[in-house]
Amino acid sequence: MAKKQFKAESKKLLDLMINSIYTHKDIFLRELISNASDASDKLYYRYLQSGVAGVRKNDFVIDLIPDKDLRTLTIRDHGIGMTMEELESNLGTIARSGSQLFKQEQAGSESAEEAAGAKAAKTIDIIGQFGVGFYSAFMVADLVTVTSRAYGSDQAYRWQSRGADGYTIEEAIQDETGTEVVLHLKEDSGEDEYSTYLDPYTLKALVKKYSDYIHYPIRLADETLNAMEPIWKRQKSKVKPEEYNEYYKAKCGDYLDPARVIRTSVEGVSSFTALLFIPSHTPFDYYSKDYEKGLSLYSSGVMIMEKCPDLIPDYFSFVKGLVDSQDLSLNISRETLQQDRQLKNIAKNVEKKIRRDLESWLKDDREGYEKFFAEFGKQMKVGLYENFGANRDVLQDLVLFWSSTEKKPVTFAEYVSRMKEDQTCIYYAAGESVDKIDLLPQTEYVKAKGYEILYLTDEVDEFVLQMLMNYKEKPFRSVSAEEMSESETEEERARIAQAEEENKDLLAYLREILTGKVSEVKLSPRLTASAVCLTTKGGISLEMEKVFQQMPFDQGFRAERVLELNPDHEVLGVLREAFAAGEEGKEKVKTLASLLYDQALLISGQPIDDPVAFSRLINELIVKAR
Repeated sequence: MAKKQFKAESKKLLDLMINSIYTHKDIFLRELISNASDASDKLYYRYLQSGVAGVRKNDFVIDLIPDKDLRTLTIRDHGIGMTMEELESNLGTIARSGSQLFKQEQAGSESAEEAAGAKAAKTIDIIGQFGVGFYSAFMVADLVTVTSRAYGSDQAYRWQSRGADGYTIEEAIQDETGTEVVLHLKEDSGEDEYSTYLDPYTLKALVKKYSDYIHYPIRLADETLNAMEPIWKRQKSKVKPEEYNEYYKAKCGDYLDPARVIRTSVEGVSSFTALLFIPSHTPFDYYSKDYEKGLSLYSSGVMIMEKCPDLIPDYFSFVKGLVDSQDLSLNISRETLQQDRQLKNIAKNVEKKIRRDLESWLKDDREGYEKFFAEFGKQMKVGLYENFGANRDVLQDLVLFWSSTEKKPVTFAEYVSRMKEDQTCIYYAAGESVDKIDLLPQTEYVKAKGYEILYLTDEVDEFVLQMLMNYKEKPFRSVSAEEMSESETEEERARIAQAEEENKDLLAYLREILTGKVSEVKLSPRLTASAVCLTTKGGISLEMEKVFQQMPFDQGFRAERVLELNPDHEVLGVLREAFAAGEEGKEKVKTLASLLYDQALLISGQPIDDPVAFSRLINELIVKAR
């Protein structure tokens, strides 16, 4: 029996197939099971085409037979089988796909009989594309034996190879139509434990991971390992909510039911089915660098990637689930995707579906949506900030912020719908918590006007609003920004201007005392009850400064601070009296200025520069008050 050489300059090519194309050795089982499924599909198609009655898909089975003594793993199907010529052609020529040729032949059917057969073929789902999956067997086997008997033939043939050195073909005996692939596994060495592929537990796990939805039973002994019918291909009306819940918990590794189930099918340029889940809580590593986003990717029911990050944007990274499509352009290993238009179309449609579902959730179940947003809202806010606000149209109507007047989270649209006739800005205040923000002196003036304030408590919030700049042409404005002139009446401006003129020397002296700490000391109408507060100039607020300081590499970004005094508060009167008392009084002004600045810092949630000195000054005042 003469040994034959592979065609197509094969030694170098086969080495590439075995050592470079596939990144995971486990893939071999997926590929061989897919080949067995294709062989079963082809025979099933023949039956449909010829009108044979009573034949069902699950009449065909795929058997896995591990033998630890012989160190072999057998994959056996009862499909269409191969003639000697087909063994020579399909296995002796690398990158020649019999399945691909089969699909092309059906697509080119012209006669009425052939057309009927092509229509019947829609009920099957050929997987193979490239004709290289079979060769993944050499990643784990040092000898591969294929025995096959073609449908309609009494003669079987055996193909055998140890790899790139060539192959042999000879006559063989096989009782039934179909193909048997026997892998003699390599010896274990170092990290490569090939023996594990003889372990029933490993085989079950690999079938569940990659081939669970092959639509023929995959058997190990008398046990069927695969589910066969994907839950996402069953009629929606026949799938119970608890079935979705159990599927989610089993596949996504969660212990709680999902908060939301989204199922969609799209026909068109890129046809696909998606089954998506929104978890009810954040995974423990969600806001860490270790979290991996992505949807599972299936092609015709066979898992191609466990997590495909390109199918979902970062701001919806909390969504779990899968996409199944026959239209994807896979790379030759079927482990990764080509970056093409189909992938982008699917990702775009998935994004739209998630957005529409979140909008419906917000509208129809506000309480449920608020719970969801408390878990995952920060990620959508980050999405608003990233890429210079490019995703605002997708996300701006989905985010929530606490309202000073409604005492609950609200949307931008809800805020704008309640704006007063004389109000031109959307006001916000940032701080550590809602309760602390509510006590800020900077909010007093805006509240007195009856204006609603959005309370920002996440670190990213202020960055988001500054990036967006406005909503529906209504600009965002911080209550802590120095410039609040749009809210002031002409009468108020005139009163403040007169008070500042009367106290200009005092204000100049205070500014001199606080040089390096504040850029300006001024009187302001924003304070109604409090004596003092800090505001800022420019784009960096006090809260943003805190965020910058917490970063690994502090870039030195600092807020430009302004100390504002209440012109109607008794404290200003005390400062005036002390300043008018000469040099001795100015020393008192220095003490009071330091205390007022530290007080303003504490009110704003900022650390004071010298807590010991602050404490000492307080003690001195207490003693003097005896």
